[in-house]
Amino acid sequence: MLELTPEQEVQRNYDAAMDSVNLLNAGKPENMSDEDWADTVKRNKEHLEIQIAKGAEFYGEHDLTPFENAVKL
Repeated sequence: MLELTPEQEVQRNYDAAMDSVNLLNAGKPENMSDEDWADTVKRNKEHLEIQIAKGAEFYGEHDLTPFENAVKL
């Protein structure tokens, strides 16, 4: 396995968090049950809360506003 630079690690975390943001913003897929969607929302919001807690110290100049907005949905 390749070792990531600190910058690559930050970008990888940011990209994963943005995947959660995009999923939440897209809303429930037609073919997903309400129960599964509720679980998906819960897990992705928890993931975003962890990333928000890392804050500017970890993310530097990356904009965390999308994370914060998605958690409020």
